[in-house]
Order: sequence, then C-alpha cells, then structure tokens
Amino acid sequence: MSATTTAPPSGKAARTADYLDQRTGIGTAVKEFARKIFPDHWSFLLGEIALYSFITLLISGVFLTMFFVPSMAEVHYDGPWPTMHGVEMSEAFASTLRLSFEVRGGLLMRQIHHWAALIFMAAIVTHMMRVFFTGAFRKPRELNWVVGFVLLILGLAAGFSGYSLPDDVLSGNGLRITDGVIKAIPIVGSYLSYFVFGGEFPGHDIIPRLFTVHILLVPGLILALIALHLFFVVLHKHTQYPGSGRTNANVVGYPLFPIYVAKAGGYFFVVFGVIALMGATLSINPVWNYGPYDPSPVSAGAQPDWYMLFLEGSLRLMPGQTEYVLFGPDGYTLSLNVLIPAVVVPGVLFTLLALYPFVESFATGDKREHHVLDRPRNRPFRTAFGVSLLTAFFILVLAGSNDIIATHFHLSINDITWVFRVLFFLGPWAAFVITKRICLALQRKDRELVLHGHETGQIVRFASGEYIEVHKPLDAHERWLRVQHDPTRPIEIEPAEDSRGVRRKGYRMDRVRQRLSQVFYEDRVEPVTPAELEASHSHGEHDALGSDQEKAPAQLLGESAPTGGGTRLRPEDETGPGTRNR
Repeated sequence: MSATTTAPPSGKAARTADYLDQRTGIGTAVKEFARKIFPDHWSFLLGEIALYSFITLLISGVFLTMFFVPSMAEVHYDGPWPTMHGVEMSEAFASTLRLSFEVRGGLLMRQIHHWAALIFMAAIVTHMMRVFFTGAFRKPRELNWVVGFVLLILGLAAGFSGYSLPDDVLSGNGLRITDGVIKAIPIVGSYLSYFVFGGEFPGHDIIPRLFTVHILLVPGLILALIALHLFFVVLHKHTQYPGSGRTNANVVGYPLFPIYVAKAGGYFFVVFGVIALMGATLSINPVWNYGPYDPSPVSAGAQPDWYMLFLEGSLRLMPGQTEYVLFGPDGYTLSLNVLIPAVVVPGVLFTLLALYPFVESFATGDKREHHVLDRPRNRPFRTAFGVSLLTAFFILVLAGSNDIIATHFHLSINDITWVFRVLFFLGPWAAFVITKRICLALQRKDRELVLHGHETGQIVRFASGEYIEVHKPLDAHERWLRVQHDPTRPIEIEPAEDSRGVRRKGYRMDRVRQRLSQVFYEDRVEPVTPAELEASHSHGEHDALGSDQEKAPAQLLGESAPTGGGTRLRPEDETGPGTRNR
C-alpha cells in the first residue's frame, strides 16, 4: 500500500494562500466566483457608480469625522474668516468653518463628500430607472427591487442628516420644515417632534442625534443592504439585454476574473477621479456665506439638495388655506397644507414605485423566471407609467425652485406656482398618453421592418408598369431582436359559475386581475409570426427580380410561445460573434 504526497507550495504568497484554503475552503469559492459570467453593457455601470460613490463617501467621511464637533454648545468664533469674528454660533458650525479654512485639505474633503453624495443619489435613481424600464425586477428579482428601493430611502436619510449637520441657516431652515412636517401628523405629531428634537425646536440634541444617524446607523444599514443586493445579483445571475444567443438559460459576457475585475477596478478610479476633480474645482455648500442658524432670517433662493427638492416643491404648490380645527374652537388643528404635500404625495409616489413589480406580476399571472430584459417599447404601459412618475417628480423639482425661476426670467412667482399646480395633475397624464403612443408606434415600425426590410431607395419598374421600391431584408440577428419577445395579452379567466350553476370560488379576485391585465395589455402590437413573414415575402412576379436583397430567409421554428400560444421566429445562428456563453 503506497501513499502519495503533494509537494508543499513554494513562495510566501502561495504558502499563505494554501494555508487559508486548507482552513477556510476559500479556494473553491474563489474559483467559482472568479468564473462568474457578467454581461457587458454600459448601463450596467450605473449601479457601479453608486457603489463607488458610496466608497468615496466612506473614505472622505472618515476624514471629516476626525475634525467635526457634533455639539450645539454656543461659542464665539475667532478663526481666520474675518466676517464671522465674534459671531455667536454652535460648535458644530464653528468646527465646519475650522474644517474649511484651518484643516489642511479639509475644504477639499468637504466638497468631495458633498459631491459624492449628490452623485450617489443620482446613480441610484438612474440605476433604478434602468431596472424599471427594462423589467429587471421580474421574478426572481422582486425582493432585490425592494432592497434597492430601501437603499434609495436610506440614501435620502443619509443626505438629509448629512447636510443638516453644519447647523447653518440653510440646514436650520430645513430642520424647521422637518419639525413642521412631523407636527402635522395627526395625534402623534407633537410627541414625535418632542422625541426627535429632545424638547421644543431646535433643542440641544438634534445635531448629536443626526451625527449618530449619519455616521453609524444609516451607513451600517446601507452597507448591509449593498451586500445583500450584490448577493442576490450573484445568486440569480445577471440580467442581459435581448439579442442573438441570449436566453433565460445562459449569460453572454465575460468572466469576473480577470476581465471584469480589471474593468471595474479601473472604473472605480475614474469615478473617484471625477468626484475629486469636482470637489477641487466646483464650490458647493459654502456655509460661511449663510452664517450660523438663526430662526429669524429666511432668504429667497434657499433650496435643499436636488434629491430633496421634490418635497420642497410639493410644499410650495399646496394652497395655504387648508387648515381645519377639529373638536371645537380649542380643539386639534389639522394642517392639510403640510400633511398632504409632505406626507401623502411622497407616500403615494414611493408606494407606487415600491409595489409596482408585485402589481405587474399579479396582472400578468406570469410565474416564470426572467433573465432577458425587455425592450421598453415592448411594454408600453410600464414605460408610460414610469415616465409619468418621472414627470411628476421633475415638476415638483422645478416647483421647488419657483423663486429662482421668477427672479431669473422676470416672471410672477404666483403665475409660476399656478402653472406648476396645473401641470402636476395634467403633466403625468399627458406624459403617460404620449409615451404609450410612442411605444406602440415603435412596435409597429419593428413589424414593418421585419415584414418588409429596410428601405433602399432603389425603384424597379415591371413590365406591367408597376413601380416598387426594393427593400433590404433584415439579417437574422436584427430580426431576432424584434420578434424574440413574447406576445402579452390580457389574461382570460374561467366563468363566474361552473357547469352546475354554482358560483366559482375566487371569481371576484380573478375578475380584478383580468381588469388590471386589460389596463396593462389591451393596447398592444403583436410580434410578427412565421406565417406573416412568409406571406409578406410572397411577391409573385416580384420574385422574378432575382435579387437577394428582396428575399428575407425565414428560419421557422414550430415552438409554442410560453404566453402567446403562437410560433416565433429564430435566427439561423443564435450565438453572437465574439461572445462567451455559460
């Protein structure tokens, strides 16, 4: 009986890796993960921008934490900024000035931190838009959509708590608005305000509490959810755009190591470099121009960061004559002028956004897994709904700057406010209708291209005197892109009563689903079927031209569409050039 022995690895790095592998089994995980395939498309980098911006926030935030004093104790400023000499202010504001003018690199880090926060939120919003319009939230990724939505809310919380820390006039006015919103909540509002501020506004506890929330609570939750988000991405495999060779059973792209790791690493330095350049050259949040917080001065042109501007606009659009006193003259005051714009309107918008994947799944009754993305034009209702939500958001953002618009364009602020009030109700509706019509028109254009090909401008006359234009047929890959999607139709349900006249259990819920499905898919354009393609290429005497351009070979596959019940076209070669399959 003989035993085989393995020679010990040579080199310090090899011995270290072998030591860890024998005790943790990490080699198997690294091998599996390193060969994970990721598709290559520029829009997938939007999520990476958010991740790298957050890393930049952590790096710059650690630096700022070393010098910021989260205290509302009153001091008199005696630093190098002359206009503030002798001014009474909180230690939080004084330490912000010291960071800006006395700490080497402090102002650069402050501005890098602030610009990274703005880009972080912009990347999250844009990434969620990409996920929404391409249907990447469908099964099995509904929970990952919820995780991303919670990350959006946490990003708002991180941004608000962050720019409130300097305790300047601008952030103080934002906190005062927050106090009013909290107090407008019926019954519990005054108790919540007392709890948040540690007494009557502004109290002495809000800055230390916001500091704890900003550097500990919210970042910890964001880190945990980012880890969960990435875990779901690896678990479910990455989505990919439709095209030849791309199916729900594979991923066409490049392995994580070494190609994707090299690209991602380089992209981190690109994002960090752009943010650092912005921090070095573009001034942002110059608190020394605002001064320490004082409840008496409120200047025009004061807006929060862009991601909170929709809330400001909602408050500005709401008419003020909407307060009601309940339970007698000395009863409870119901402030609808604050409650509706600051709680109800954002609550409705965010609830619709968070629950949409589940509503669409209920309307379609589709229980299959989806790893190939939708073209937005092929889902007219979803695309139109998303554009209408974005339209409402942009109108509120512009309304939050109504005073800036009035002063720069010499317009009446009252007229501007009324225009935005009307647009808030009509704009999303108009955007929905127009976007849906555009999507349907683009689908009809795709049908025409598949059936007749590209126009060439070449005119041919037949012996009979007929003139036709010769069309260039689509190649297999172009055609597959336009016909690969499943036809979506309103679902059909069983009758309300069975054969014995007994009312069927669950009919009412099925009826609700059917009506919702009709809202989603009643207006639609069916993809081209093989029979239609054959009929379009039967030109009779046109075939006598003998031109290859006029003949589009149809590779027909008698394959039942999962939801459409018909047949679909497939290209001659489903594998695109220069790709890898797994």
